[in-house]
Amino acid sequence: MEPVILASGSPRRQEFFKLLGLPFSVISADIDESLCTHTDPEKLTLELAKRKVEKVLHDLNPPPPWIFGADTVVTINNKILGKPENRNEAAEMIRELSGCQHKVVTSMALYNGRKKIIDCRSASCTVLFSSLNESEINWYLDTNEWQGVAGGYRLQGLASCFISNISGSPSTVVGLPLNEFYVMLKDNGYPYLTVGRLDAEFPSDHLK
Repeated sequence: MEPVILASGSPRRQEFFKLLGLPFSVISADIDESLCTHTDPEKLTLELAKRKVEKVLHDLNPPPPWIFGADTVVTINNKILGKPENRNEAAEMIRELSGCQHKVVTSMALYNGRKKIIDCRSASCTVLFSSLNESEINWYLDTNEWQGVAGGYRLQGLASCFISNISGSPSTVVGLPLNEFYVMLKDNGYPYLTVGRLDAEFPSDHLK
């Protein structure tokens, strides 16, 4: 077996790997994300995903056959929203998203040890939030779902009460666009896929 090294501590991405039946182990890639100064969300997430893979590749000798990294951001009005540092920052993000449409970008990087290359790809979707009052915002913040997620909300959680429309793959918001990821694995000749086809959306219990 050739397990994939998942360069992420995200339990949501681990659940996706389990769903696909992929053998994997986790090595969180601790990188300084502040060193990446791109203002374009796709370029930013592509660089961060690639850096995570490169960090694990640098730390392991001999290199493993497969390493995967990903990064997700929310963008609105040409502003990138990452993971909030605290409740106040999460509140600012939710207020900004309230009543507006925003874009979610997830980029992926896959190291293919057979070809000695890092394949990088991106996916995006748009999400429309309902207008929220302060009571609703504070109620949501009290759930603590905002912790550790881009934009300060979890699609698969109670934030779904406020989302009126999604255009594109919801799994992109969750942090791993499943169709694009599956195609990426196939294109790179990954040998242990246990599903024959993945062209339907992930079920309603999306993980973020």
